[in-house]
Amino acid sequence: MRGGEAIDMLQAMNTGHDGSLTTIHANNPRDAVARLETMSMMAEFNLPDKAIRQQIAAAISVIVQIARLSDGSRRITQVSEVTGVSDGMVTLQDIFVFERLGIGPNNHVLGRFRATGVRPTFGERLKVSGIQLSPEVFEHVCEV
Repeated sequence: MRGGEAIDMLQAMNTGHDGSLTTIHANNPRDAVARLETMSMMAEFNLPDKAIRQQIAAAISVIVQIARLSDGSRRITQVSEVTGVSDGMVTLQDIFVFERLGIGPNNHVLGRFRATGVRPTFGERLKVSGIQLSPEVFEHVCEV
């Protein structure tokens, strides 16, 4: 997404059909939400901020942040769940985060992907869809 088509995407995502996917350039999940709000306003429908934020919270379950690291590799650095709207803002909770631990041979970035211990609220929807995740997934640390 790059502009006003963001509002069309949000409306399509909110029609009851699961499985939408899009990309957006942002520094982190919070910035992705802010960019999505800004791009939705470019559509010139004059929707109030509150309505746009409600559309975002209803349409998006997860934001997966990918970043290019100093060694040139791209890694998932954050997985955040959109949990709703509170005090007029879209609320997020981190499920997984990448922790940078240093530099290894050949300037390879060393780190680990760590669960925050927060269990996502969409777990039941996954189960209904036939995806069984062990609770330990949300407590695990993976060295990379």
